[in-house]
Amino acid sequence: MPSETRLHYRREHLFIGGDWRPSTAPGTRTVISPVTEQPVGEAPDTAPADVDAAVAAARQALTASPWALWDGETRAAALDRFADALERRAEETARVVTAEMGMPISVSGPVEGTGPARTLRYFAQLARATPQEERRPAFPGPGTTVVRREPVGVVAPVVPWNFPQSLTMFKVAPALAAGCAVVVKPAPETVLDAFQLADAAQEAGIPDGVVNVVTGGRETGAYLVAHPGVDKVAFTGSTEAGRAIGEVCGRLLRPATLELGGKSAAIVLDDADLGQAVRGLAWACLLNSGQTCYTSSRILAPRSRYTEVVDAVADLAASLRVGDPSDPATRVGPLASARQRAGVESYIDAGLAGGARVVTGGGRPAGLERGWFVEPTVFADVDNSAVVAREEIFGPVLVVIPYDDVDQAVAIADDSPYGLAGTVWTSDEDKGLEIARRMRTGTVGVNFYNIDLGAPFGGVKASGLGRELGPEGLAAYVEHKSVYLRS
Repeated sequence: MPSETRLHYRREHLFIGGDWRPSTAPGTRTVISPVTEQPVGEAPDTAPADVDAAVAAARQALTASPWALWDGETRAAALDRFADALERRAEETARVVTAEMGMPISVSGPVEGTGPARTLRYFAQLARATPQEERRPAFPGPGTTVVRREPVGVVAPVVPWNFPQSLTMFKVAPALAAGCAVVVKPAPETVLDAFQLADAAQEAGIPDGVVNVVTGGRETGAYLVAHPGVDKVAFTGSTEAGRAIGEVCGRLLRPATLELGGKSAAIVLDDADLGQAVRGLAWACLLNSGQTCYTSSRILAPRSRYTEVVDAVADLAASLRVGDPSDPATRVGPLASARQRAGVESYIDAGLAGGARVVTGGGRPAGLERGWFVEPTVFADVDNSAVVAREEIFGPVLVVIPYDDVDQAVAIADDSPYGLAGTVWTSDEDKGLEIARRMRTGTVGVNFYNIDLGAPFGGVKASGLGRELGPEGLAAYVEHKSVYLRS
C-alpha cells in the first residue's frame, strides 16, 4: 500500500496579518490523494470577509509599518531568514506536495522543497544590489532627475497546482524584495503546502501582514483579483483563466503578470546525438507527468531520421517507471485530479480518432487500478494541424512530427497559438543557438531545458504577458517615480 495513505494534514486557520485566524466561511476544503483517491488533508474555506481582512492587513503592512520603506539590505536580511525557515521544513514541504498532487518525490524534493529558498536568496541578492533611486542628468538640460523605484503595493499571487511552491515563490520573492505585501491564493488542489510557506514566514519574523494566505476556488480568486485594495495581480495558469483575469485587470487599469499555457516544440536536428537527446528529453518533455507549462510536447524530427527518433522517444516513454510518487524510483506519478486524467484521456481518444498512431502507452497502467494514472503516451504520424498537436494536453502525451528542412522545422514550431518555451537538439551548439534565435517563443533550451533564476521567464502570444525571474522579474513589482530638480 502506498505510504501516502498514512499521511493526513489538517489546517484549521487562515494566515492573515501575521496571525492564524479562524475563517468566517462555514465549510472546509478536502484535499484528495491522486494515488489512493482518499482524503489526504483538510483546510478551511475562505469567505469574502476573509479576503477583505487579508487585503486590509497587507495594506496596513505598507502604511503602518516600515516594511515598504526599509532599504534593500534590511529587506534582503528578512528574505534570507525566510529562506532559512523554508529550508528547515523542505523535506516536509516536498512530502506535502507529493501527497496533494502526485508529483514524484524525486522532483518535489529539489523543486518544491529546496527550490523556493533558492529563489528567495536570489531576490535577496537583487534587493541588495538594486538602488532605490538614481540621479540622471536631465535631457535636454539643465537640471537633474531623481528616478525612484517604489513598491507597486498589495500584490495578489494566484497560484496553480502543478508546481505550487516554486510558482508561488516566483511571485512572492520579487514582490517582497521590492517592498510589496502579498495575499497568496493557492489552488484548491494544493492548498496544504501554502500553509508551510506561512509557517516559514511567521518563523522568520516577516512583519505582520506582509505575507497572507487565503484559500478557495475560482470564486475566491475572482474576488481577490477584482478587489479594490489590490494593486497588482500575478497569475500562473491556463490561458482561458488568464484571459479572464487580463480583462478584469485591463478594465481596472491594474498591472498583471500572466504566465499561461504552452505547446512547445523540441526540434531534433539531423546531427543530434539521440542518446544524449533522449536523456534530456525526459526532463524537457515528461517532467511532473507532463503537467509542466514549458513541456516540449511536440517533437519535430527530420524526415531522414523520423523512424529512429520515434523509436527512441517511445523507448524513453516506456522505460519510465510509473507508480507511487512517494517512491524515489518513480519517474511518472498520477495526474493531479480525476478531472485532469479525464481531460488527458479525451485527448488520447482525439488523437486516435484523427488517425495518429500510438507507438507506446495510450491507456492506464496495469496493476494501478486506484489512482489517476495514465501511461506515458507517444503518437507518431501526426500533422501539426491535429488537435493533439495544437492544444495543451498537460499530461504525459507526446507527438512526433516530421519535417523536411530546418526552415520548415522553425515554421512548424512557430505555427502554434502558444509561445512559452522550446528546445533544440544538435551536436553543434552554435547552430542550435542560431535556430533558437529564430523561434518565436519566450524561452529556448539548447540540448537541455532549465529555468534560470537570473533570466526572465515567460511567453508570447497566448502564453502570457510579462516576465518572471531575473532583474526583469523584480522590475515587475516596482513603480518608477521621476523627481525633477531644477538646479
